[in-house]
Amino acid sequence: MRKIVIAGNWKMFKTQAESQEFLQGFLPTLQETPQEREVVLCVPFTDLSALSMNLHGSLVQLGAQNVHWEESGAYTGEISAPMLTEIGVRYVIVGHSERRQYFGETDTTVNLRLKAAQKYGLTPILCVGETKEQRDAGETEFLISTQLEKDLVDVDQTNLVIAYEPIWAIGTGDTCETKEANRVIGLIRSQLTNPNVPIQYGGSVKPNNIDEIMAQPEIDGALVGGASLEAAGFARIVNYK
Repeated sequence: MRKIVIAGNWKMFKTQAESQEFLQGFLPTLQETPQEREVVLCVPFTDLSALSMNLHGSLVQLGAQNVHWEESGAYTGEISAPMLTEIGVRYVIVGHSERRQYFGETDTTVNLRLKAAQKYGLTPILCVGETKEQRDAGETEFLISTQLEKDLVDVDQTNLVIAYEPIWAIGTGDTCETKEANRVIGLIRSQLTNPNVPIQYGGSVKPNNIDEIMAQPEIDGALVGGASLEAAGFARIVNYK
């Protein structure tokens, strides 16, 4: 039985005060949420401690947006797995396309981060996906297969979530057709040694398309960007029908 994981990625949004306001509107909506659905909030580093205290005892797990491969060292601007686990973080996003595009993330560093996260008990959410140019050139399958081959070297697939995020759909409002997303996610699953790894879809997920997305047999959840910033909208996504 594959686990359902709905994760919100706040990216570089929300101060501590704004995060507390969000929780006041969001947490009460989870009373009817099925217990087997894993709900995760991946928030900026400055919000982690405050949310850790306020999420204790709730359905919501705390997630970070990056992790370094060393447990300490001269790596200005980075954060280590022990620093995250100390304050109750359970999940961490690794290899998001924005990290790859803007901050020089490579498949080599993604692999190192995945292994470091798992070493300290974090569950990484590995992001893979193609650009519009790669899709138009018919390279989707090759690119994703290559990413998986490089990213998952010596990675424990019993403690892993994968998010398929077509880069051309992130923040654009242009959602990948659900049947196509389901097809690509099936392709991803066929390359895993553990077929029970939860595989999410990400890319312009919204309250008005979540039901259709989650009706697809290969899709085990969603990695939600902009739509996770508003409590009522993210609640509708979490409580999909």
